[in-house]
Amino acid sequence: MGSPPRSSPRLSWRRVLCVLFLPFVSSGFAPPAKYRNNFIFERRKLPPNPRRFDWSHLTPRELKNRSQGIQTEERAGRNPYFTLEGHEFLILGGSVHYFRVPRASWRDRLLKLRACGFNTVTTYVPWNLHEPERGTFDFSGNLDLEAFILLAEEVGLWVILRPGPYICSEMDLGGLPSWLLQDPTSQLRTTNRSFVNAVNKYFDHLIPRVALLQYLQGGPIIAVQVENEYGFFYKDEAYMPYLLQALQQRGIGGLLLTADSTEEVMRGHIKGVLASINMKGFKVDSFKHLYKLQRHKPILIMEFWVGWFDTWGIDHRVMGVNEVEKSVSEFIRYGISFNVYMFHGGTNFGFMNGATSFEKHRGVTTSYDYDAVLTEAGDYTAKYFMLRSLFESILVRPLPPVPSPTPKAVYPSLKLSHYLPLWEALPYLQRPVTSNVPINMENLPINNGNGQSFGFVLYEMTICSGGRLHANAQDEAQVFLNETSLGILTDVYRDIDIPPITECQLLRILVENQGRVNFSWKIQNQRKGLIGPVTLDKIPLNWFTIYSLELKTQFFKKTPSSSCS
Repeated sequence: MGSPPRSSPRLSWRRVLCVLFLPFVSSGFAPPAKYRNNFIFERRKLPPNPRRFDWSHLTPRELKNRSQGIQTEERAGRNPYFTLEGHEFLILGGSVHYFRVPRASWRDRLLKLRACGFNTVTTYVPWNLHEPERGTFDFSGNLDLEAFILLAEEVGLWVILRPGPYICSEMDLGGLPSWLLQDPTSQLRTTNRSFVNAVNKYFDHLIPRVALLQYLQGGPIIAVQVENEYGFFYKDEAYMPYLLQALQQRGIGGLLLTADSTEEVMRGHIKGVLASINMKGFKVDSFKHLYKLQRHKPILIMEFWVGWFDTWGIDHRVMGVNEVEKSVSEFIRYGISFNVYMFHGGTNFGFMNGATSFEKHRGVTTSYDYDAVLTEAGDYTAKYFMLRSLFESILVRPLPPVPSPTPKAVYPSLKLSHYLPLWEALPYLQRPVTSNVPINMENLPINNGNGQSFGFVLYEMTICSGGRLHANAQDEAQVFLNETSLGILTDVYRDIDIPPITECQLLRILVENQGRVNFSWKIQNQRKGLIGPVTLDKIPLNWFTIYSLELKTQFFKKTPSSSCS
């Protein structure tokens, strides 16, 4: 290496330019005046290393004497922050959805969450699974919400509950029951009387189950979210205040919050409720709208996406470990509370998956792996150990030991011994519906008047000539002449040619519901099956025999295959 060059006594042209342009550069890159009190823009005021915390006494089982739950504080010379019983508290949350994880695996996933360094678990509550028919509620087995919350408490985790009624979460219809679509006058996610009447009846059953599990009642629930991402939908300005009142009247108190994208937080918030935001990664500009809204409150990122969901036909989505580490390091540096979405994604069992509808309709995959901190199978990832290391750096006491890896089994090969063709399965279905016109899935007069939520619908009709068949099938349909396949109909391709025939034959249209859209205004128009008239050479067909193929457990118990060894 050579010697460094000596400085010249003359003023170089570079120095002249720097002096001339310094005022412009400074004004262009300094934070705007309206943001100069925002700690996000004032990095120079932050200490070089974050402080270390001791929250060992701030766990559900240790904290017996409770007078105040999560509070917000602001002191001169420092950033606003959360407190729990007067102690500074950073919410380190991870999302685990009880309904996407086998109940036998709940403890394993929650222990791994705790051992990673998180102090809070967050979960949505899916209305469509808990009230599959009007007035019929299911909180048993894998849907035992209270048991999940109490198990989190036992493990040492606080709980943030997200009860909807709309949750998105890549669930069918965003977690709303499909029977809401029966009423053509109902407007989802508004104060429309039909919709709020249904919400009130649901909350009358749900909220008493969780109200006694709130912090000041001695339970682990430290916060409750009001609806979800309404800033994007925003069809009715009275809707969010109505839901807030509905929760409070039923005994929900403590920290209440909303969650919206960084751009829509101004529209989605409610006065007097903490606004939180969702984001993919740390960016200074992401906080500008939140800062305008509540500059004197601590920041909570309700969803920090460490991966993304998958849809059929698209490559698996991933997010790199380094990208996640960079954002989490910044959150910790600035004292930002956050919730990792997802810590463990799990599985979309059965037909619970939702769908997207951008360039085309795409169903969300059965796997909800999400490239999360734990895999769909509950196994550790590099993200897990990276986060554990970061959390250890800010905690005084050591973390619990990491649970042993999930045991794996090797299953022998299986030989298919029997299958049941569709046409042979029809006698084992419930009695078909007959109608002069096609009826969409939700309006079929079955399931005690609640229609059909998931699965397939088979429409049969007699035709006596060929021609151009036109039908609006949601989402995809196979067309048969008797038992011979003729082709596919989709929500885009709605026509198919029927070959010439010499005598009357059976035309069959098997329609598959591939998942209702879970986000955007399109949720209002998510009826499945055949929508509207079916025509042959522009002449409407009539007299339909309609079979519901929900593929519920009862169906499989009735088929001959259920007795095969």
